[in-house]
Amino acid sequence: MIRVLIADDQTLVRTGFRVILEAEGDIEVVAEAATGTEAIRQSQLTSPDVILMDIRMPDLDGLAATEQIRRHPDAPTVVVLTTFDQNEYVYRALQSGAAGFLLKDAPSSRLIAAVRAAATGDSLIEPSITRRMVERFATPAEPTGPPPELSALTDRERDVLRLMARGLSNAEIAAELVVAETTVKTHVARILTKLNIRDRVQAVVVAYQSGFATRHQS
Repeated sequence: MIRVLIADDQTLVRTGFRVILEAEGDIEVVAEAATGTEAIRQSQLTSPDVILMDIRMPDLDGLAATEQIRRHPDAPTVVVLTTFDQNEYVYRALQSGAAGFLLKDAPSSRLIAAVRAAATGDSLIEPSITRRMVERFATPAEPTGPPPELSALTDRERDVLRLMARGLSNAEIAAELVVAETTVKTHVARILTKLNIRDRVQAVVVAYQSGFATRHQS
């Protein structure tokens, strides 16, 4: 079972998310929180696998709460959900340690997919948000070769990183490379270890900041 904590200041939103998620046989909502402070407390009490975190909440906003939660060892994965899609929220959420970012008006199927992806170390970010990440981190000039920080990656790991930078999930990468999804997960884990980074979102940022991936390639 995937254990989920829902943090949102609106009771109807929390209830709606709970109904959607608990209709799935592999997801259990273990707690709810109406403030950022309560989200931190419930995270410590219930040890969820995934937290659905609203951005705008009283007392402590979801981004600050995410940052505090992600500081702890074995912290749960956080997926940020909001009605706002401005760049400042996107970048602050990712910098705070969120592994996924979805708008609240996304279809329920994407909410479920985001929870399952987060629970397995994958991430799901709205395509519109991925495009803005590309715009922000794309370099003006084509790279002349693999940047030093990526030199430890094998050719196949570089292929996987390029596809990650395009916003593909593990399942989509597996289909693109005609390999098993478990093989992709292994490559992703090795990429994160070699680059000494926390998650695949950071890997995408590194890929664009270094010039390894470019807007043209995406």
